[in-house]
Amino acid sequence: MKPIYLDYNATTPIAPEVTESMLPYLYDYFGNPSSSHPYGVKAKSAVEQARIQVADLIGAQAQEIIFTSGGTEANNFAILGYCKKNRERGRHIITSAIEHPAVMEVCRALTEDGFSLTVLPVDKYGLVNPQDLRNAIQPDTILVSIMLANNEVGSIQPVKELTQIAHQFGICFHSDAAQAVGKVPVNVEDLGVDLLSIAGHKLYAPKGVGVLYKRDGVNLQKIMFGASHESNQRPGTENVLEIVGLGKACEIAGRDLDRNMEHYQKIRDDLHHALLEGLGEQFLQLNGHPEKRLPNTLNVSFKGVEANTLLSEIGQQVAASAGAACHADLVDVSTVLQAMGVPVEWAMGTVRFSVGRETRQQDINQVVPLICDTVVRLCSGYTSVPPVLDSK
Repeated sequence: MKPIYLDYNATTPIAPEVTESMLPYLYDYFGNPSSSHPYGVKAKSAVEQARIQVADLIGAQAQEIIFTSGGTEANNFAILGYCKKNRERGRHIITSAIEHPAVMEVCRALTEDGFSLTVLPVDKYGLVNPQDLRNAIQPDTILVSIMLANNEVGSIQPVKELTQIAHQFGICFHSDAAQAVGKVPVNVEDLGVDLLSIAGHKLYAPKGVGVLYKRDGVNLQKIMFGASHESNQRPGTENVLEIVGLGKACEIAGRDLDRNMEHYQKIRDDLHHALLEGLGEQFLQLNGHPEKRLPNTLNVSFKGVEANTLLSEIGQQVAASAGAACHADLVDVSTVLQAMGVPVEWAMGTVRFSVGRETRQQDINQVVPLICDTVVRLCSGYTSVPPVLDSK
């Protein structure tokens, strides 16, 4: 039997409707969108339809959507492109301590090119204090990049308030929304962001395709050079097959958002409550904000247990992600947990469970006794096996 998949924040399977939408462009409609003959016109039309579908999901205009190879390229284009285009206005950028490497490493690379960087702290829930942003702004600050939802603990940042502060000083605001789009409502007009990144494989589209939303009037310097594709913003023949898939995935995400959110939260909370019932609060700790977080994300620490050992023990039955790795006498804790100040005795046992559309109650009923029993065996603090979940 396949392991029960509880790692949807890492990646999602391609939705059947998405696969179906892509198939004609794999076999029949293979033309280059830049070609003027019918084959090219058909491909170009598909790309533009997908652009509309993505824009509709996030409340943007179609011309504000730039297709990329994924969330990493979108983040690189947003940060490098804006800073290099506007470096004469200033060379100070601000980000947070819990950003994905696709943001943090770009910001650090810019410090080698004459920019200065301020990294904002977060509280115990993984949230940025808006006042900290206000205090960090300098006369030469030109860009703030803070993610919408954290990939590890799921905490959702107060991006709307942070954007308002940035705009009071005429500063551009970018948000990495790879984990948020498709799981919670994301509207660029409501948030007020100037740049926003999307990764297709986080919302049931293929890997290798993403989007940068660029508000009209925001100017970026190209970071790749070639022909004038994507309105002369991003060169390279469009990946029609996967762009079509991303467009369809966005359409589905918008159509089913309310139902999926309700499903995610119920399954996630059932998992959390069952683990609490089996192990107790003295041995199980929730990481991230209890309410202001993604509905599908449960990040918990098992006290006295090494996460990588736990996942190794249950890996044939459950697929999840560890928040720390232990090597001899060294505990390598994720930067997110470090920034949140999670004590090492808890952090070392951190596991992220993330549920998806396919996760069912019977999956939770099956994995909880397995997890609890394994924790019992690994931690001498327990003396009895926790009860098996009610099958309701």
